Amino acid sequence: MQRLGLHQSLQQKLSPQQIQFIKLLQVPTAELENRIEEELELNPVLEEGEDEEQEENSPEEAPEQAVDSDSPSDEQTPEEPNANDEIDINDYLRDDDYTSYKTYNDDGDEEEREMPMPTSTSLHETLMTQLGFLGLNEKQSTIGKQLIGSIEGDGYIRREMESIVNDLAFSQGFETTLEEVEAVLKKIQSFDPAGIAARNLQECLLLQLERMDDGQDVDVIVGKRILQECYEEFTKKHYAKILKKLDLDDEDYIKDAIELIVRLNPKPGGEVSSGNVKNQYVIPDFILVNNNGKLELSLNSRNAPELRISRSYSDMFKAYDKSDKKDKKLKEAVSFVKQKLDAAKWFIDAIRQRQHTLLRTMKAIVDFQFDYFQEGDETKLRPMILKDIAQMINMDISTVSRVASSKTIQTDFGIYPLKYFFSEGISTDSGEEVSSREVKQIIKDLIESEDKSKPFPDDKLEDLLNEKGYNIARRTVAKYREQLNIPVARLRKEM
Repeated sequence: MQRLGLHQSLQQKLSPQQIQFIKLLQVPTAELENRIEEELELNPVLEEGEDEEQEENSPEEAPEQAVDSDSPSDEQTPEEPNANDEIDINDYLRDDDYTSYKTYNDDGDEEEREMPMPTSTSLHETLMTQLGFLGLNEKQSTIGKQLIGSIEGDGYIRREMESIVNDLAFSQGFETTLEEVEAVLKKIQSFDPAGIAARNLQECLLLQLERMDDGQDVDVIVGKRILQECYEEFTKKHYAKILKKLDLDDEDYIKDAIELIVRLNPKPGGEVSSGNVKNQYVIPDFILVNNNGKLELSLNSRNAPELRISRSYSDMFKAYDKSDKKDKKLKEAVSFVKQKLDAAKWFIDAIRQRQHTLLRTMKAIVDFQFDYFQEGDETKLRPMILKDIAQMINMDISTVSRVASSKTIQTDFGIYPLKYFFSEGISTDSGEEVSSREVKQIIKDLIESEDKSKPFPDDKLEDLLNEKGYNIARRTVAKYREQLNIPVARLRKEM
């Protein structure tokens, strides 16, 4: 039986201004400029630049305000005005914070310079030039162009030769045979860089050794035999099986040959630039300087755009205030401008709050990891999770997560993503919690100092860590080793 009834409930919903702030908060510095440009195009009321009356403000005071615990948090957003309210001209004519918004941490002397764009020849262009020098007939040239077009960025052709024959038949109506395609492929494999157009790693390494083979270099000859007859054993570093298969009794016979193979280039396509592509540079969101033991934190000036509300629209309101307010068309125009003014104010306020939140969060991270930032020693990193920082700055964990996402900091010892400083804890015999990064660094140091002819397996690393007082299981050692991109002991073995 269905019944009608009234139920009262409370629901928490984000306002459009809160949503705008959240989106701006998680945007990294590199993308912030694009986001501001989009807003400037959409809202004619918003302008770049600073008001002359505001130039006397000291930019050095702003960072302290931004990290002050009494600063507005991300939970606070300006009240959304009702579109039906009577327009108060004075709200838009007074010279308040919004009329000219000068950013924090801008010394006014920094110039924006466009990074030079490197010019180079692409891999495809290099190969096509070499193809033209072969003096091929029309049929061979067509096959060669198809093969070069199938070469991937790392220099390999992974498409089956039969498929390339079919591609020529169906896409170009060009009949050819597998033998003809492979004959042209052999010619392309003689191009520079060495190893280009290989179909797998084994063929790539063999092509490079072929270039070195003068019939007299023993290491090259042995290296070719290893790749041709013992490739699987070579990849697994089963040196005893290689010796047996090649009917040799001394490791010295293959040691130099294996060292030669290891020095070959597994990705020949990487030697040539992929074209006129603008270099990618990491733009840090924060800059931390150690000034004689005092850590000075600041925001990258690109996080501090100079935004203001257009004076011409204030003049429009002055004209409206002096005119006959019963003019319907004029009132509609002013109503539209009012909406754009509100949007501009909300955007400027969101940028300000973004700066406040970024600085407060990063300052808390620096305070928490103070010992690490003094020297850059990974063993000084303390276990830290998002909740720790959220409690320090009295904000939600999700806010800290958005700040940490895609943000970086420039320090005296390198540029690091903020996520680098967050890690789980590992207990020691003394009951102390240490960062997992400290344990990873110790694992890395142990592996670097091991005897490469007898590398430490994971259970041996576990024993060594336990001896040092770290309570850690073998599976955790394996997990950290994999996170460090260090292979298992068998693959680390050297002759």
